[in-house]
Amino acid sequence: MSSVWTQARRAARMNPSIIREILKVTEKPGILSMAGGLPSADTFPVAELKAACDKVLSENPKEALQYAASEGFAPLREWVAQRVTSLGMQVAPDQVLITSGSQQGLDLVGKILCDAGAPVAVETPTYLGALQAFTPYEPIFTSLDSDEQGVDPAAIARLPHDAPGTRFAYLLPNYQNPTGRVMSLERRQEAVAAAKAAGVPIVEDNPYGDLWFDEPPLPSLASMWPEGVIYLGSFSKVLTPGFRLGFMIAPPELYPKLLQAKQAADLHTPGFNQRVVYEVVRNGFLDEHVPKIRARYKANRDAMAEGLKQHLPPGCEWQTPKGGMFFWIRLPEGLNAMDLLPKAVDAGIAFVPGAAFYAHTPDPRAMRLSFVTLTPPQIEEGVAILGRVLRAALDDIGAESAP
Repeated sequence: MSSVWTQARRAARMNPSIIREILKVTEKPGILSMAGGLPSADTFPVAELKAACDKVLSENPKEALQYAASEGFAPLREWVAQRVTSLGMQVAPDQVLITSGSQQGLDLVGKILCDAGAPVAVETPTYLGALQAFTPYEPIFTSLDSDEQGVDPAAIARLPHDAPGTRFAYLLPNYQNPTGRVMSLERRQEAVAAAKAAGVPIVEDNPYGDLWFDEPPLPSLASMWPEGVIYLGSFSKVLTPGFRLGFMIAPPELYPKLLQAKQAADLHTPGFNQRVVYEVVRNGFLDEHVPKIRARYKANRDAMAEGLKQHLPPGCEWQTPKGGMFFWIRLPEGLNAMDLLPKAVDAGIAFVPGAAFYAHTPDPRAMRLSFVTLTPPQIEEGVAILGRVLRAALDDIGAESAP
C-alpha cells in the first residue's frame, strides 16, 4: 500500500528498545523480572514528594505552572553545581543544564556533536540507550576494547589512527550499564590522559554513581579534564524516574549550543517537577535517603551473588558488582541468550540478552540481570529457575552432539 509520507533517512535508523519490548512480556502475571533497569518503587520518597508538591502549589503556584527558563530552575542548578564538588568538580551554576532525564542529555549531545559518517567511540559493551540516542544522527561507531575495569586507555590512544576525527568517547565509569564494572582511579587517570593526547573529548554518563556499596565513588573524569568532558547525571535512581529529571554539565564553549538544542526539543524541563525536587533535596534529604537505597540494593546484590553461585551451571562467568543495579553473565559455550529468553519467560523469569549492548560484534552468550526490583527470596527463586533453564539447554546440546 502506497503512502503519501516520506520519512527522513534517520527514521530508518531508529529501532525499538529490546528492553522496553521485554518489559511488555514481564507484565504477564507471575513473571519474576530481572530485565528492566528500574529502580525499586519501594525506595520512592512518596511522603516527601507529596509534602513538596503541596508546598510548591501553596507558595508558588503560578510560577511553578508557568513556562520556565530553558536552562532550568536556578536554585536547582546551584544545588547541582554544589553537589558535584564531592566528585572533585568545580562547576559554575551557569554550566548546569537541567534536562528531561539524562537520556535527553544523550540526545542533545548527538544533535550537537554527531554528523553523518563522523566517528563516535563507545565501550564494549555499552549502554543501549546511548546507542539509540546517537544512531539517528548517523555516526560511525568505533568499539573500544574494554575489560573488567572499563575502557582500555590504549584503545583511546589509537583513535587518531583507527578512527580519525572521533567526535567523542562515551564512557560510564561507575557501575556501568550493562556490566556493573567500575573504573579504578588509575584507569580513570590513564583514560583521560589518553583522550587528551588523542584530542578526543569525553561524554561521561554517571546515573549510578550514588549507588555504591563497598566504597564511595572515585573522582569524576570531568574533574580531571573540565574543558574536555560533558558530564551527565540523573535524579531517577535516587528519587523517582517518573519526574524525568536529569542534568548535564558542559564546558562553557559548548553550553550555548546544547541550550539551543534543548529549546528546540521541549522549551524546558517541567518547572513544577524541578521545584518539587529542589524542595525535597535542598536541606540534605539525599544524605539520609540514599544510604537506605544502598543498603537495600546491597542486600539484593548479595542475594543474587549467592544464588548465581548456587544455581548456575559450570561454565558461567560473572563478576560481583560493587554498586549499581546489574550483574553481567557470560553463558557457557553453545548457549545463546536471545534464544533462551522465550524458554525463560515460559518458566517464569525474564532477563535482557546482552547482544543489544554492542555497537559491533555482539556476544550471543551475554545476558544482563537486574537485582533491585525483586526481594531476596524472589531473587533466589528467579536465579534457581534460570539455572534450571540453562542446565536444560546444555543437556539438549549434549543430546544433539551424542553419537
